[in-house]
Amino acid sequence: MRKLFRGNDKVQFYLGDVRDLSSVKNAVSGVDVIFHAATLKQVSSCELFPMEAVKTNIIGTDNVLTAAIEEGVKKVVCLSSDKGVYPVNAMGASKEMMEKVFIARSRTTQNSLICGTRSGNLICRHNAVIPLFIEQIKAGEQVTVTDPSMTRFLMSLDEALDLAIFACDCGSSGDIIVPKASAVRVGDLAQALIEIFGAKCPVKTIGALRGEKFHETLLAKEELARAKDMGRFFIVPAGTKDLNYEQYFTKGDACLAVAADYSSSTAPRLNLEELKLKLLAQDFIAKAAAEFKGRK
Repeated sequence: MRKLFRGNDKVQFYLGDVRDLSSVKNAVSGVDVIFHAATLKQVSSCELFPMEAVKTNIIGTDNVLTAAIEEGVKKVVCLSSDKGVYPVNAMGASKEMMEKVFIARSRTTQNSLICGTRSGNLICRHNAVIPLFIEQIKAGEQVTVTDPSMTRFLMSLDEALDLAIFACDCGSSGDIIVPKASAVRVGDLAQALIEIFGAKCPVKTIGALRGEKFHETLLAKEELARAKDMGRFFIVPAGTKDLNYEQYFTKGDACLAVAADYSSSTAPRLNLEELKLKLLAQDFIAKAAAEFKGRK
């Protein structure tokens, strides 16, 4: 990164760790806006080392917020994940707590606007399923699918950036901003990549991995019931800015009875051709497919 940023007067390189408050404070001094993306995101690794997820995803977030408030940062946008909704794994649980932390901190500070986003699976993310499928296809191996009927929300990097910028521009303190993302079947994802590469790889079902969900959820029904529909996005407000215990202990909300989840099992789903177009719009996939076809 240091070499990559060399000569770019708009970017500075800092070596530090969100687990270390002093190093975060050093990095954010004089900063106007923070997009907090530091995370341990691989489900299986967090299952084996849950305290590492706690240190980075929860304590690290609190450190970023403490540093931002003390250094007078105007806005902080914390990037969360659909795995934080109804979590069944350590990574998701740490993301759920990360959201609770930034919402709580937003209630107790007037100087820094703190909000967050919640997104699905990024197409370009390292150590994720798409790079794995591509490597298997290029090697002529079996494409290993946990379960072809599993569904996931799929987002491009541009869509994730649009979400973060919208949150920065339009989010109020304590808000969670959620995209109206499209869902895909994991089996369709594998088949789409095989067809894009023009390969003839068999698909092998290996079963769900430890900590995996069958479907993901971007909005719990309790959140969707009070969310604001902003067209391409939902905004879930934090509610009252004071420590109002009534909403937790004495007052209910009748509208929750008619709400439903925003889940990958029921969200608009891309068919095979739509999925291929979305994947081919990503430069690294189009380039890899062209190189693969050129060697054949």
